[in-house]
Amino acid sequence: MLHSLVALTLAASLVRSTRAGSNNLQTSQIKWGACDPSVVNDTSLSCGFLEVPLDYQDPSVGTARLALIKANATGERQGTVLFNPGGPGGSGLAFLNDNKDLFLRLTGGVYDVLGWDPRGVGNVTVPGDTFCFDNREEYEALFNGTVELTGIEEIGNFANDSDVQALLDQASALQQKYEEVGQRCLNSPNGKYLRYLGTAATVRDMVSIADALDGPETPINYLGISYGTLIGSWFVNMFPERVGRVVLDGIIDPVFFAAHEISTHFEHLLVSTDTIYKVLITGCALAGPAGCAAASEGDGPLDIDAKFQALLKAAYDAAKADPAAPLTSGQIRLQLYFELFSPTDWAHYMNTVYPALVASVKGEAQNNRSLVEQSRQLSGRRVFKRTANTSPLYTSASIYCADSPDLQGTTMTDVLEAVIAGTRNVSHMLGAILPAPLYQCSFWPVRSVERYQGPYNKTLANKILIASNTLDPVTSLAGAEVLAGLLGEDAVLVRINAFGHTTLAVPSKCMEGIIAAYMANGTLPANGTVCEVDADFEVFHGVDTAMILAELPDGDV
Repeated sequence: MLHSLVALTLAASLVRSTRAGSNNLQTSQIKWGACDPSVVNDTSLSCGFLEVPLDYQDPSVGTARLALIKANATGERQGTVLFNPGGPGGSGLAFLNDNKDLFLRLTGGVYDVLGWDPRGVGNVTVPGDTFCFDNREEYEALFNGTVELTGIEEIGNFANDSDVQALLDQASALQQKYEEVGQRCLNSPNGKYLRYLGTAATVRDMVSIADALDGPETPINYLGISYGTLIGSWFVNMFPERVGRVVLDGIIDPVFFAAHEISTHFEHLLVSTDTIYKVLITGCALAGPAGCAAASEGDGPLDIDAKFQALLKAAYDAAKADPAAPLTSGQIRLQLYFELFSPTDWAHYMNTVYPALVASVKGEAQNNRSLVEQSRQLSGRRVFKRTANTSPLYTSASIYCADSPDLQGTTMTDVLEAVIAGTRNVSHMLGAILPAPLYQCSFWPVRSVERYQGPYNKTLANKILIASNTLDPVTSLAGAEVLAGLLGEDAVLVRINAFGHTTLAVPSKCMEGIIAAYMANGTLPANGTVCEVDADFEVFHGVDTAMILAELPDGDV
């Protein structure tokens, strides 16, 4: 049964009463040692564990065990910087293992950099990832014949009434299946922990880690990207007196997240996607056939778009003729959406993946399964996360949905009608993407025992830095502007004149320098400072960011 909770309102400080200033907890010391080589291969990094309460208001419930990883400062140590790589579901252990040098640069080399797998994440922290099926075959058997597996088939922004009806006809069965998934998750080994997952608990865990590392009441330094910014915006308002140097990059609007069911407002995240798609096809056209396989001599962006539309139409027609078609237009859209996150991958996508998609739809290639799996293998920085050839992870859903507004009687018909409206009114190219964990939140059976719901305008002990790209496919600049506006003089907003998910998506010495200067000595630039992408970074061969942006209509940027 769903735990009975007080209805969420923006005026409420917490769903459950808390003491804002402290975790009120004696933490154990962390014993550092060598990392498990099956998880971390950089031997310069140290690993350890910290036990924390599952429920900070009821220690009798038991404890969680957080897996930690640390890179030592390269200069004179000033303290510790904690970071979260997003998701939710991104592994701090894996991210620091892969990006140690970047984070030491960003923090000026004067801090130990501390990553951790938050509760509900990974296979080392306890509780870890949520699995609701014994294997992938069991999952596919439940969702066989639904858009959960095939993606949404539509053409022309749902111009065909038959596409609308075909989608809505699945609503009742999908809702039953999502409700069944929720019950499977409750009955899984992690089920007993689901109500103790969520962002508020992660914030309190972060404070516990900082207390153990540097002592209670010391300023807490933090760098969060993507979902990590929700952790950050909750942290600076739950513990404003503990705010040290904090960088939030790729902002989830915390006010919107608190007030709306994300399952029926997913289009809110997609406001920049069509423009970034224009950026992609413009870059391809500028590169020409020598740099982009989709381009022919003399092609402009509209010509590249016509080829994409033809690919989608061919996949759509194939699926209509044969429901067992191995590659659908919905799967192509889903993969394309996630490509927008990483401009550093665009040349590979357009020169290798796109031709393979065309060949597959034409029946000239047999490795369709691998193409489908590519659309489901997503990095920890991204909103959605799945595993390949194993039972799907429900890690993202278990955290996002635990934080979501209480169940409001929303139906799957409501969700799918919102998808249709979002495709028609917000993102014509990529509004109809599914599956996505966020669509399950209206049917998720539990909510976290603690959820912070504002206010988000507390007076902070120190000013923080908020960063964004001009165009981000999931955390728009508008969200950064909302948070910066709420915090007023306690926040400085900077952005890169670029596209991709978070400012880390593209190289910018300007942005790196701003973050490093702030972390090392507290120096902040003027509010509204705009950085450029490094001129030597080419999106396609011979094509840089500035060249692409110069070709876009003024209203698009």
